[in-house]
Amino acid sequence: MKILVTGGAGFIGSNVVDRLILEGYNVVVVDNLSSGKRENVDSKAKFYEADIRDSRISEIFETEKPEIVIHNAAQISVRDSVKDPIYDAEVNIIGSLNILELCKRAGVKKVIFASSGGTVYGEQKIFPASEDHPLSPISPYGVAKLAVEKYLYYYYFNYGLKYVSLRYANVYGPRQDPHGEAGVVAIFCSRLVEGKNPVINGDGKQTRDYVYVSDVVEANINAIECDFVGELNIGTGKETDVVELFYMLKEISGKNDVEEVHGPPMEGEQRRSCLDYEKAKLVLGWEPIVKLEEGLKLTYHWFKEIFKGGKYNK
Repeated sequence: MKILVTGGAGFIGSNVVDRLILEGYNVVVVDNLSSGKRENVDSKAKFYEADIRDSRISEIFETEKPEIVIHNAAQISVRDSVKDPIYDAEVNIIGSLNILELCKRAGVKKVIFASSGGTVYGEQKIFPASEDHPLSPISPYGVAKLAVEKYLYYYYFNYGLKYVSLRYANVYGPRQDPHGEAGVVAIFCSRLVEGKNPVINGDGKQTRDYVYVSDVVEANINAIECDFVGELNIGTGKETDVVELFYMLKEISGKNDVEEVHGPPMEGEQRRSCLDYEKAKLVLGWEPIVKLEEGLKLTYHWFKEIFKGGKYNK
């Protein structure tokens, strides 16, 4: 089976690609390398450097004829979406629509979409949030992810294009870029490796549901063969606030001289986020395996290896 992965040179996408190769799939990667890295892509995968908004994507679909598309390519920063919502919509909505149109024309069997359980629900009323929680995103990024989910249903209802929308919690782990992708775990790890004080936004009591990247990869693999169509939360059902996360990583790093430093709160940032994964457990047979402390240790030591002389190896 041939699978095309958009954003396959990025943090989550490249980890998914590695596993697909291991499972014996024929893999095609499309990435414009705006945040992804060419060296992340397994040499056994066929690679195209292209933007999902480009007309050239049509030629790639015609040439490769994928059966499954795993759509990860996106503008991935909540903060940047607030600064420039038009650009965010151009990439995350228009770019995704371009991919869905090509999937329809190419007869793709299924799309697996990287959505965001951390943003589509907005300020949660129920903890953890199930998939039927009210959808009230408070950032352009969350609005765009929700819009693409609605388009996915449109293409399924009208054209029979099956889909699974994986609503990720806060994914962390090896290959996350502390500069381009701006995940808090990656940022804190990079600062701690350098012996610098990480800056905590606001009071640091905002909570997130942190899910390790290998667990996210497993959800993608399970979604390939399942018959389910719709949205699934991929998280742990546990909240951790940013201050607590900082002290966990401080202990792991052994950097006792780093201090708790606070900056201004981030516009468009939710106060609390936590996902109920029971539906994914039921339909995918999926549940998180890697505990937070274990995942943080693995992530910190990965960052320690790639920092040479106190500088991130881009």
